[in-house]
Amino acid sequence: MNDTLDLSLYKEALLFLATAGVVAPLFFRLRVSPVLGYLLAGVALGPYGLGALRGKAAWLDAFAIGNVETIDRIAAFGVVALLFTMGLELSFERIRRMRRLVFGLGLGQVVATTLVLTALAWAAGLAPASALVVAAALSVSSTAIVIPVLIEGKRLAAPVGRASFAVLLFQDIAVAPLLVMVGALATGGGGERGLGVQLAETLLPAAAALAALIVFGRLALRPFFHFVAETRSPEFFMAACLLIVLGDGLLAAASHLSMALGAFVAGLLLAETEYRREIEVTIEPFKGLLLGLYFVSVGAGINPALIAARPGLIFGLAAALVAVKAAVLFGLARAFRLPARVSAEMALLLGPGGEFGFVMIGAALAGGLVDRALATTLVSSVAMSMLAIPALARIGALIDPLMKRRADAPPEETPPGGDAPRVILVGYGRVGALIGDMLDMHAIPFFAVDSDPQVVARAREAGKPVYYGDASRADYLRRCGVETARAVVVTMDSPRANEAVVETTRKLRADVTLVARARDADHAHTLYDLGVTDAVPETIEASLQLAEATLVDIGVPMGYVIASIHEKREEYRKMLAAAGAPERTRSTRAPRRG
Repeated sequence: MNDTLDLSLYKEALLFLATAGVVAPLFFRLRVSPVLGYLLAGVALGPYGLGALRGKAAWLDAFAIGNVETIDRIAAFGVVALLFTMGLELSFERIRRMRRLVFGLGLGQVVATTLVLTALAWAAGLAPASALVVAAALSVSSTAIVIPVLIEGKRLAAPVGRASFAVLLFQDIAVAPLLVMVGALATGGGGERGLGVQLAETLLPAAAALAALIVFGRLALRPFFHFVAETRSPEFFMAACLLIVLGDGLLAAASHLSMALGAFVAGLLLAETEYRREIEVTIEPFKGLLLGLYFVSVGAGINPALIAARPGLIFGLAAALVAVKAAVLFGLARAFRLPARVSAEMALLLGPGGEFGFVMIGAALAGGLVDRALATTLVSSVAMSMLAIPALARIGALIDPLMKRRADAPPEETPPGGDAPRVILVGYGRVGALIGDMLDMHAIPFFAVDSDPQVVARAREAGKPVYYGDASRADYLRRCGVETARAVVVTMDSPRANEAVVETTRKLRADVTLVARARDADHAHTLYDLGVTDAVPETIEASLQLAEATLVDIGVPMGYVIASIHEKREEYRKMLAAAGAPERTRSTRAPRRG
């Protein structure tokens, strides 16, 4: 072969794969959201980062993304794949139950935020039509960043995750009418036909296409995947999954709907089939890579030089946008009787702008509703607000327990005194409740402390000695009788919360038996450093139990299996203790009985 290989054709792909393979894992190890890593990598590698220095050094061209438009087209499918997997996690019945939040809170957020921002933009000197379009563009939030951040924090299934998703879903539904509004205002109100006629001409075919998609999906998707599954070919199954995701997205786009909405509906339909879990596993790697590419493309569009030239304006607008949207959304959420802590966390997550804002601002610029200077300023401010979402999510997670304790929770309770030393169980979720049952079985007195009032209420109704309080506070632990406690067992699912309780307990009493739940081996090392007697990593215990079940099921004698599992458990315990603080006491855990 004499053809010369043109490496420039593969440059963007190689740069992205390098980012996915190096930058994202680095941020993950630093316990920083990989979303932020992708965004910052896009800023550094984009045309306004290293790309701006290409004229000064030719070698920099190899490390700069030169054609953002090329990756933009592919990156858009990241949001499509994300909404498809969200649809797989839901069902039409769950959406029906969420209709109050979707079409109540979601509609209220878009309308109220648009009206407030329109008034502010008009007061700042924009013409009424321009102010309305800018306000509508800024009223939407970022599905592509908020949902992954909620998933990373294991908050998507929590009340804040469900409420946030409901609002984001309505915003996707609102894509078509908002774009029609921009086009109509750009032509002076829609000409002779008027805005209402244009909306009808757009929405009626879109509704018909959506209905056809649902009917076709109910009739054809299950037989189609059954036909593909019979081939027993992972490659064919993967091709079928990608066909449905991209095909339904493009069909929705051709009908003037959001591509993401079309993919979401396809996910809802497939959620009712027996192929749901296999489809999730198949599509997950593509979703992760395409979303990463999307965040890189967003970061590549940010111009640091412009921000450095007008930092007060850009950051001021970004902060004002978050503050106004958060205030409106908090008020609406409270009006819909959501708890204050849920309303506050959701307001912080949805306060920043979103990716659809870029599309609307671009359409407004093309229609002459805003000039280029204003469009560039708005895009930069929206991008800065989106960069802040991971940090705002962390703040929201801190506000949640604080407001839970101060506003929505019952008064803190102190367990009653007693002469007999008791075990203090901190956390009464599934793990804590099981430990409590085992203590009861062996007639060992105990009481539990939990900071979730709902958990406490359910346990008290069942007759369990569970009290509401914050066991990370030294004064509360003293009132619980930690000085005379037989042992303290920490079982909460938050690593940081466990560490806080362990640290406080060990400072108050150096000799108490202190056992804590660990997320993994690294977390166990941290807990041993803080002074626990034993740390039990979930991942290791699950592996040992799987090994025990496997050995017994294939015919290895039960007694030998139990002895070997206990030996391996003790080996892990000593290894983890040696890697952490010096070993204090010998493990008190007995071998498991058959």
